[in-house]
Amino acid sequence: MKQILPALGKQFIFWLLFFAFERTLFLVFNSGMLVAEGISISEIPGSYWYSLQLDLAMACYILFIPFVFLVIQSVYSPNWLNYFNKIYTAIILVAYSLVTTAELGIYSEWKTKLPYKAILYLKHPSELFNSTTTGNFLLLLFMLAGQIVLAYYIYRQFFFTTITNLKRNFIFTAIFLILTPGLFVVCMRGGFQQIPINQSESFYSKHNILNHASVNSGFNLIISIKENLSNFDKNPFAIYPQTEAKETIRKIYKIPVDTTIHILTTDRPNIVLMIMESWSADLIQSLGGEKGITPTFRELEKGGILFTSTISSGSRSEQGMASIFGGFPAFPFSSITVQPDKSIKLPSMVRKLSKLGYSTSFYFGGQLIYGNIKGYIMSNGFNKIREIYDFGNDVIRGKLGVHDEFVLSRQLTELRNEKQPFFSALYTLSSHSPYDEPMKEVLHWGKNERRFINAAYYTDKCLGEYFKKARKEPWYKNTLFIFVADHGHNSYRNWDPNSPDYHRIPLLFYGDAIKPEFRGTQINRMAAHTDIPATLLAQLGQDYSDYDWSRNLMNPYSPNFNYFAMDNGVGWIRPSGYFAYDYTTSTYYQNTVPAVEQDSIIKEGKTYLQCVFQEYMDY
Repeated sequence: MKQILPALGKQFIFWLLFFAFERTLFLVFNSGMLVAEGISISEIPGSYWYSLQLDLAMACYILFIPFVFLVIQSVYSPNWLNYFNKIYTAIILVAYSLVTTAELGIYSEWKTKLPYKAILYLKHPSELFNSTTTGNFLLLLFMLAGQIVLAYYIYRQFFFTTITNLKRNFIFTAIFLILTPGLFVVCMRGGFQQIPINQSESFYSKHNILNHASVNSGFNLIISIKENLSNFDKNPFAIYPQTEAKETIRKIYKIPVDTTIHILTTDRPNIVLMIMESWSADLIQSLGGEKGITPTFRELEKGGILFTSTISSGSRSEQGMASIFGGFPAFPFSSITVQPDKSIKLPSMVRKLSKLGYSTSFYFGGQLIYGNIKGYIMSNGFNKIREIYDFGNDVIRGKLGVHDEFVLSRQLTELRNEKQPFFSALYTLSSHSPYDEPMKEVLHWGKNERRFINAAYYTDKCLGEYFKKARKEPWYKNTLFIFVADHGHNSYRNWDPNSPDYHRIPLLFYGDAIKPEFRGTQINRMAAHTDIPATLLAQLGQDYSDYDWSRNLMNPYSPNFNYFAMDNGVGWIRPSGYFAYDYTTSTYYQNTVPAVEQDSIIKEGKTYLQCVFQEYMDY
């Protein structure tokens, strides 16, 4: 019996050390972000201390199978059980290392631990490859292989105990079998308290990256999977009775006066929708960004209407597509586009325009398979869809696909022969990592986001060339251009991902189809890309009542609020303040709402997410 307890204890210590090693890799790999956020070295050790409870819990989850092996070996100890134990440990090492390595690959873009949603995207592993440089991808592969080999070698040499020829002791076996599972359960729950521990146990810093380093990756993924799978049975965000929740939403969207300011010179303009990949507000000087990143956009503002308080409700491209074309807000865990049986039931701005006689087209230089964007775009009924496979070999391609200058040129060429009026959407690509645009670096600042702002500068430069040519086209004077980002992105300001600043995006209506008196103006009321369908259809004199979540931004009486979805929660903004709430940890990351309005505004935000998710479930 002297071998059994030490064998379990040594494996326990091995996993705690392995988790600490993975945490160190995370911090070293993301050291540039630590420096950019001004994190002092003295704050980093806390991530190891505050991680202990989740690490202990995860070690117990992993060691349950080895515990069963040891129980058997206490009465029956053939050598083949030792091999089973080694094989099991090797499998867990590979699986856990895959999780942590994938986390390293996505963290700079997602700013989050690996959630269940990421597993859905990793069904297409080329996305991870294409979203990072070849050097980084090879580095990640090397790190993956290295940590598996090194960890398994250390495990076998120093922490694995070979159990053979034990004398049977049934009293010890009975005590071991009864007491150990109880201790495991206590560790898994984090103690004897009523509510089991969750990720919030490891949160200790105002810097999210340190909190994310502290959270055990395996534990986080288990909770994410559990929470997501539970959504098939019930709404995880349901707090209020549904009738009460619907009444709250009705009051939120109540419009005292139903009117529209008509800004267009015609009710049948051509419409060109430019969906700007990852363009955050910090790229735009008029929205508080630094001068010189997007000078073309700055010039375009003089001929259009800029909405200065626009928020992206989601943080992924496919969420943005559902918001822009279907007016449906983003929500945690996933996107409605990945479930065609649900997304097909959304109202479609494209189908509406087709019924009005518009010819429709969609242009993108990359692959549309991610997040089922292609399926969603096709279900919207575009007459023509151009993606990477439709471009010849005479264009410059990056890892993600054809660069923006060539996609813009292709659209411009084909619009010359398009039947008017037309609706043409173009989704840019070059401002997505790995930022391999065909241009020398122009902006030599930006810290950790220097490459991002240079990629945005390139796209902006391409727009300048595009409009030099477009203004010569006969269709130009009758055309409305709409610019909007698919979602926000981390910037050189390194905003907290749970803050409104992180989710701010540009929204610009531009073109000669806008009446002269409105050109060069700004609208400061809150807006979102979910509002594009109602706003556009109102200008065309069309009914938009089937867009329940979309506001007509040219109605000065439209409700003034904004919403954004977090990985496990909701952000809600009113003129007087905002809050960001995480349901998994029951934590308010941000809360600037005045005390007198706390109850009503918090109820609004939580009700909004409850009803959005309920509608998604009901589709």
